[in-house]
Amino acid sequence: MSERTERSEGHERMPSRPGMSERTERSEGHERMPSQPRMTAFSRVDDALGEFTLRPLDPDADAALLHRWVTHPKSAFWLMQDADVDAVAAEYRRIADHPHHDAYLGSWRGTPAFLAERYDPAHVELVDLYDPEPGDVGMHFLCAPADTPVHGFTRAVITTVMAWLFADPATRRVVVEPDVRNTAVHALNAAVGFTVVGPIRKPEKEALLSVCTRDQFRAATGAPASEEGGTGVNASASVDHLTPEAWATANRLLVRKALAEFAHERLITPEPVGPGQWLVRSDDGAVEYRFAAQRLALDHWQVDADSIVRRRDGAELPPDAVDLCVELRGALGLTDAILPVYLEEITSTLAGTAYKLAKPALSAAELAAADFQAIETGMTEGHPCFVANNGRIGFGVHEYHAYAPEAAAPVRLLWLAAHRDHTTFTCADDLDYDTLVRAELGEETLAGFTATLTGLGLDPADYLLVPVHPWQWWNKLAVTFAGEVARRRLVCLGEGPDEYLAQQSIRTFFNVSDPAKHYVKTALSVLNMGFMRGLSAAYMEATPAINDWLAGLIEGDPVLKRTGLSIIRERAAIGYRHRQYEAATDRYSPYRKMLAALWRESPVPGLEPGRRLATMASLLHLDRDGRSLAAALIDESGLAPADWLRRYLDAYLVPLLHSLYAHDLAFMPHGENVILVLDGGVVERVVFKDIAEEIVVMDPDADLPERVRRIRAAIPEDEKILSIFTDVFDCFLRHLSAALHTQGVLDQDGFWRTVAECAAGYAATVPHLADRMRRHDLFAPEFTLSCLNRLQLRNNQQMVDLSDPSAALQFAGTLVNPLAPYAPRD
Repeated sequence: MSERTERSEGHERMPSRPGMSERTERSEGHERMPSQPRMTAFSRVDDALGEFTLRPLDPDADAALLHRWVTHPKSAFWLMQDADVDAVAAEYRRIADHPHHDAYLGSWRGTPAFLAERYDPAHVELVDLYDPEPGDVGMHFLCAPADTPVHGFTRAVITTVMAWLFADPATRRVVVEPDVRNTAVHALNAAVGFTVVGPIRKPEKEALLSVCTRDQFRAATGAPASEEGGTGVNASASVDHLTPEAWATANRLLVRKALAEFAHERLITPEPVGPGQWLVRSDDGAVEYRFAAQRLALDHWQVDADSIVRRRDGAELPPDAVDLCVELRGALGLTDAILPVYLEEITSTLAGTAYKLAKPALSAAELAAADFQAIETGMTEGHPCFVANNGRIGFGVHEYHAYAPEAAAPVRLLWLAAHRDHTTFTCADDLDYDTLVRAELGEETLAGFTATLTGLGLDPADYLLVPVHPWQWWNKLAVTFAGEVARRRLVCLGEGPDEYLAQQSIRTFFNVSDPAKHYVKTALSVLNMGFMRGLSAAYMEATPAINDWLAGLIEGDPVLKRTGLSIIRERAAIGYRHRQYEAATDRYSPYRKMLAALWRESPVPGLEPGRRLATMASLLHLDRDGRSLAAALIDESGLAPADWLRRYLDAYLVPLLHSLYAHDLAFMPHGENVILVLDGGVVERVVFKDIAEEIVVMDPDADLPERVRRIRAAIPEDEKILSIFTDVFDCFLRHLSAALHTQGVLDQDGFWRTVAECAAGYAATVPHLADRMRRHDLFAPEFTLSCLNRLQLRNNQQMVDLSDPSAALQFAGTLVNPLAPYAPRD
């Protein structure tokens, strides 16, 4: 499809202010082309769009053309809206005369279509704002605003500009500084290999400093585009992150986590061999692991990664996470069927860590100040409890570069037309299919899709449109659903107009072209952390009704409203039912979960002025130097650590407690499912997401609307409180407390005392729930240890039966409750 961009997606620039330092010596390795306006300086042929060229700009001859571009409303970030033709000519004469700055006019198929600038950031734009390195080159570019979008045009332009800059062998890195608000250009930068360094303050804007090395550019653009589905043309660059040094570091970090979490779940029992020193032996006793560790509240093992020493028969060996699992397979209960798949998940997790280590180091403070999606894609740990938490079995390495959240590569979703006889669409009461699809796709794209169907002799009224993850189309639907395609029950229409970023859940996408639009969650038949990440068409049918019910419950509960809690509702869902697979499988089969999607609200439109968003997973993030992002937020807030913690707990923990005690309702409130609304580093309120698949009403007789009854489950009375003890205390707060304790920000006693005060403070506001709070005692001396890794080690393809989650739980004794010492006297 032809779609030319209407928005200015180039990197914003501000003309240099009078008085800026402008030295006279020319930047080495970047001599400007002589002033020969019609001489082509660089050309590149794009596989899809043809030839792009660059020539030196003629400030006078090109001024009228540039004036139309830079003063267009879509070019607002270029900051020249009020300039007249003479001012534009004067600005580019100044650039032409500058020893460290020059400008080029770009053409597409012989027609002027974009503007590119290069500069020496040591002398222009970024003086004293970052530490320049030899070979750094700054870049701006601007696409000419146009009335008729051309699909892929902007990406082709930035690829051409980057290829031009790297054609100079002296260029080692390209540096850009777009406005922090321009999320579309951040996504575009990521697509060609840029990584975020962090925000910087310029006189005219807050900018997001980003850099791209030659290797990063090669890796990002050498891998196949998502729509090609090929194997790539640069196989070696796709594994540049797999170096001996990165692999050794990744293994040491994962062995540290494995020793800590396996000891926590009592799968292994470290032996004390000195003050703070511990020993773990392999099943056969031939291999020893010695390490230093603190044992903190909730039997948390704070293992020092650098202290780990592995020996076999007295000879020292490097820590290796795969070897560790083999050496401890008996203790871990790994069967012959589970072991090889688990080792593949461990290896993939290691590869993901190596990839993250290859990105430029970003301090916790810099990431804490970054925007929502920079934080989302900047997470390095994954789930804090699961050891094999980054499996993604099914992705090839080129698909990893295209679709992994940490790759931060923008993705365009594919759209299928699905015959109504096999497709179910449901939505919230105040929404309908036509309204949703027109808002998501726009009239022009819809017209193109309609033309595709009518061109095949099909009636568009017989079909519903379904967004699809590109991987799912190339690897599953085009093959596994080949019969449906052949019979025209499914028709591939092509890409949608918007670009998205994959979220930590890998199958959920945030719209970076228009952040106010819906998230889109798609079926993805990739094995990751104990589940095939499909979506059931039957399961999705009740999704909007469940979300509307929960939104109404929150709105009508004064306690929940007082906390500021909100949810981002799953507003619509669509699913395709393959009759043959349904006849051959039970309702839990992954073959019933290959083609479905849902649309979830974005939190951006509801954001108050001056607030910003961050995934709650970021509170557990540690940078390369072990510094905590939570500690950086505490510093930014100016509050005492315990006061900051109490604000966070009032926003996060109180709604969970009240949902349990007042409504028998439990969420799955892990870091990826909660969004923080921050005000100057302080957590002001939280937003819960992933509602329909995760919430449960723990009373099988609860009076719920018929369409909502699916979320009811019979949970034993003594297990209900585990929704707090396990999911909140053990799986999240345990890790947050350890990070703050070990960095000297807030000791563990102060941490858990604050949690107890929050709980007691809540209890005092709901005396009518006192009986339920006694029955499910938050201050009990101990509680049952429910283990997550044990679930995955037992069955890493279907950890839990979602229809009966309680039946799958794995228990291993009890934990001392850190709140017990602070129980209220009454």
